[in-house]
Amino acid sequence: MSSSTTAPGSDSLAGAAPLSLCARRPHVPADRLVAEMVPPPRFDSVRFATYVPDPTQPSQSEAVTVLNSFAAGLGGAYASGEGRRRWFAKKPAAPAGPRGVYLDGGYGVGKTHLLASLWHATPAEPALKAFGTFVELTNLVGALGFQQTVKTLSGHRLLCIDEFELDDPGDTVLVSSLLSRLVEAGVALAATSNTLPGKLGEGRFAAADFLREIQGLSAHFRPLRIDGQDYRHRGLPEAPPPFDDEQVTRAAYATPGAALDDFTALLGHLAEVHPSRYGAMTDGVDAVCLTGVVPVPDQSTALRLVVLADRLYDREIPVLASGIPFDRLFSEEMLNGGYRKKYFRAISRLTALARDAKGLVAQ
Repeated sequence: MSSSTTAPGSDSLAGAAPLSLCARRPHVPADRLVAEMVPPPRFDSVRFATYVPDPTQPSQSEAVTVLNSFAAGLGGAYASGEGRRRWFAKKPAAPAGPRGVYLDGGYGVGKTHLLASLWHATPAEPALKAFGTFVELTNLVGALGFQQTVKTLSGHRLLCIDEFELDDPGDTVLVSSLLSRLVEAGVALAATSNTLPGKLGEGRFAAADFLREIQGLSAHFRPLRIDGQDYRHRGLPEAPPPFDDEQVTRAAYATPGAALDDFTALLGHLAEVHPSRYGAMTDGVDAVCLTGVVPVPDQSTALRLVVLADRLYDREIPVLASGIPFDRLFSEEMLNGGYRKKYFRAISRLTALARDAKGLVAQ
C-alpha cells in the first residue's frame, strides 16, 4: 500500500505536492527530549488569568486560587532573580504543606491549562522547570536511563506531569520510584489524570487510584477535584462530518505545509517509529490530511494513535479527514476496557482538531 495518497485528477491540482508523515523517520537525540520538556505550543501562552472557570462549577475557581498559592510558595527555595542556588548559602527549609498537587477531573475541564499555568507562574527560569506527559517522562527514562534522569531532573524546582497513566503497572512503578528520588532532592511535583467516564460522579475515584499507585508519595500530594464538562464541546457545534477523499486531497495540495496520508498506511508507519519521535515527525507540518479513516484494528495500534493525537493536539495541528467520524475510531470493547480513558481523550482532541480543519476545504 502506498504511504501517501495519490490525488484523483492530480494534474489539475494547484500547489506543490503535500508532505507525508509516512515518509518521516526522525531521530530525536536525548538532549532534545530534555530541552522540549516545556508546555507545548497550545499551552505556551496560557496563564491563570486566561483560564475561564465555568460559573456553575466552583471547584474550577478554587483550583486557580490554590495553584496560584502553590506557585508562590515555590519562590523561596532559590536565591536571586536568575533562579540559581547560591552554593555557599545555607539550604532553605522546605515549605510547609504538601510538595505536590494532583488535579483530578474529567476530560476537557482545563487541567492541562492549569498545569501549564502553574509551570509559567512558578518563579524559576525554564531550565529549572520541566513539563511533560507521563509517556514523555517514561520515554526520557528510556533514553537517558533511570540514574541519569534522576540526576538531570534533581536540580529542578518543579516537575509537571500531564496525563498520569494508571493502566500500566510497570511504568507506574518506574515513575513512582523516579518521583520518590526527586522529592528527596526537593523537587515540587504537579500531576493530572482523568476520571474515567464511567466513574464520573463517584467522588475521588481517580484521586484514590493515583494516590494508591504512587505508594509512598501519597503524603506529598494534595488532590484538587475539578468538576465540569468538556470545554472543547461546551456550547460548540458538533464536529463536522468527514469530507470525501477528493475534498481532503485538494485541501492538502492547496494548504502550504500540509501532510497527506492514507490512514491505514499511517497506522502501519506508526508501528515502525518509536512514540517518543511522533512529535518530531510533525515538525514543519501545519495541517494533517487523512484519507480513508477506518476503525482502528487492534489495541496496540490504537494506543499508538492516541500518542499521535496528543502530539497533534499539543502542536495545534488541524486534522482534515475522510472516512468514518473520529468518534467511531475505537470499538466498544476498547471504549469499555482498561485503556478507555486514553481513547476518550483521543476522540475529544481529534474532534477539536477536525473542527479547526473545517476551514481548509473550499466552500
